[in-house]
Amino acid sequence: MSDLRAELTENVDQAEWQWLIPHVQRDAVILVALELNLVDVGVAIANDNTPSVQQWIDEQLIAKPSTAQVGEWNTDVTKRFNTLIIQPYVLVQEIIAA
Repeated sequence: MSDLRAELTENVDQAEWQWLIPHVQRDAVILVALELNLVDVGVAIANDNTPSVQQWIDEQLIAKPSTAQVGEWNTDVTKRFNTLIIQPYVLVQEIIAA
């Protein structure tokens, strides 16, 4: 499992909102709340850790982006996200401008 964590940590990247639009259109983007670690979520999904994933869903810490969020991101061409691909999903976490 530590190999998976190391591999996923190396695969975390940044993406512009425009690059994520095709993945949103195919309903593959999962928005991860800032209080969660993106790699922890990726490891849980990759390992089919249903109890953790279900708890995060129930607590609304991971979810598909809402129409309102997508609309807001469409108006900000500079919007960036930390991303992690866990096939078939793209996990994203907003980068909040300082």
